[in-house]
Amino acid sequence: MTLFEQTTILVREAGAEFGSGLAIVTSLQREGVVMVDLAMNALGGIRVMTIDTGRMPDGTLEMIGLIEARYGIQIERIRPDDAEVAAMVEVHGRDLFYDSVPKRSLCCNIRKVWPLARALKNVDAYFTGLRRGQSETRKDVAVFERSSTPVKINALAEWSAQDVAEYTAALGLPENRLYSEGYTSIGCDPCTRPTKPGEDERAGRWWWETDEARECGLHFSPSGKVERTADVLLREILEKVRANA
Repeated sequence: MTLFEQTTILVREAGAEFGSGLAIVTSLQREGVVMVDLAMNALGGIRVMTIDTGRMPDGTLEMIGLIEARYGIQIERIRPDDAEVAAMVEVHGRDLFYDSVPKRSLCCNIRKVWPLARALKNVDAYFTGLRRGQSETRKDVAVFERSSTPVKINALAEWSAQDVAEYTAALGLPENRLYSEGYTSIGCDPCTRPTKPGEDERAGRWWWETDEARECGLHFSPSGKVERTADVLLREILEKVRANA
């Protein structure tokens, strides 16, 4: 049985288990588009959600229209709370993420993690585009993460970058134009750069930080120290939001 066939069976089983409570959360990188295509073909339809942080590159925003046109769907845009973003920028500046890991974690929490948590309140399980080969921090990612709520399904965990590229080419799937500019992982515009020869796929994400810190909080918590410091910063921002309400 091929990897594609195994993944298709997994997708159908997830559809049977979770029904209308199943969704895809994707940043519309290659893996996410593959996931959309697999699910649309295997299930006939599925909710597709993407996070629009307000700092996304044009290439990613263009992908929303391309995917909607190809599959005849409307992608749900998850956006941060305007008041929280305004308070954060007022206190720490628009590009606070360059200052320290805790401040970058604060930005990720306000622009990504919290909005996603709010959006997933009526979702039972969701597919991601995570692969074990993307970075050292993802090498042991499980296919089903049933301890999380909602259940996280990393259906492409065993796929390689070549598997994804071959599937994309064979089906003629849309691609973010930043790939042609040397990007191998695409996030917010100011936090992503093209990778260099020999670097891992996610080396262009938060490249000014150490390897172990390079997760946004959607998939892994930062170190205890970073998390505690970020929590303090978050409380300060929330207090400011309440004071301004």
